[in-house]
Amino acid sequence: MKENRVNNIRQILNDVNAEAILIKSKTNKRYVGALTGSGVQVLITKTNIYQLMDGRYINEANETTQGFENMVYTQGDGYLPTVKKIINGKPLAIESNQILAKEYIKLQESGIPLVLLDNELEIARKNKDEEEIALVQKACDITDQIFMEAISTIHIGMKEYELSAFLQYLALKNGASGMAFDTIVASGQRGAMPHGRPTDKPFAEHEFITIDFGIVYQGYQSDMTRTVCIGTPDPEVKKIYDIVFEAQCAGVEFIKAGIRGKDVDDYVRSIISNHGYGEYFTHGLGHGMGMGDGELPVLNQRSETILEEGMIMSCEPGIYVPGIGGVRIEDDVLIRNGVGVALNHTPKTLIQLEVK
Repeated sequence: MKENRVNNIRQILNDVNAEAILIKSKTNKRYVGALTGSGVQVLITKTNIYQLMDGRYINEANETTQGFENMVYTQGDGYLPTVKKIINGKPLAIESNQILAKEYIKLQESGIPLVLLDNELEIARKNKDEEEIALVQKACDITDQIFMEAISTIHIGMKEYELSAFLQYLALKNGASGMAFDTIVASGQRGAMPHGRPTDKPFAEHEFITIDFGIVYQGYQSDMTRTVCIGTPDPEVKKIYDIVFEAQCAGVEFIKAGIRGKDVDDYVRSIISNHGYGEYFTHGLGHGMGMGDGELPVLNQRSETILEEGMIMSCEPGIYVPGIGGVRIEDDVLIRNGVGVALNHTPKTLIQLEVK
């Protein structure tokens, strides 16, 4: 059990006037140090923390987790009778995005007063502790390492699919448990698609290739984007690259404690707009980093979230021009001692690959 993290969640109980919080999401179970299997639920009360499970998990729970009261229920009965007995008619807070309609109706019919949580648990996770920071940094280090190895293999005629597959192989080889999301590889004019999934399109000379990927290391994620070029770059796309590079570096430097997410987005967006490409920056500047699943903060034009010490977020401006191509550069940024610090160390100046 991660006691400091459990205490973060316990603060929600007073805020929503509930006796307990039922946790079903894999992310939030991992956050408190519980088992993440689908047959395990975590119940946090004001004084205790329980792992409720069917018999498949009890040996693993006893051997690999600490600080929980482990309770086994009959698989056919489910967790509801146990929860009902523990909270004794008092309000139960539940994750609204984790409860199926059928399950919600069953909870209502049991007579338990329910409180639907919105993003309270994500808010509780927004400031990373030192252990979490170290894991995200390790994920970023692995990402840096495999990126440099992967781009050394890029050659004319290689397909986007091949590069994506090689990145996944290198991730697993270097200690990752998997990819954080579906890898993006978009070359040539396909670079104008911000989330262009890899295809069988072959790479060609003078083309830019946008590579956006992340890995999972002990439950924590990285997310990095670099755009590289094979041979001499097309002048128009090189101009776009220079603008994105300027905006991204300025954004990392601008990130600091005490300002709103929208302030950072507005600042970076103004740089791109002043160069005449504002209409081609078509998404928010960044999102929270950690274990995934709605991490805060968000950096976009509506975000009122105040940036704080220990937050980790992406900074990823891009320009996407249909019929020409696109460029995105992304780092994961930690607020440390009040200022933004990039956790990725892969070069951001344009990498021009040898024609081969």
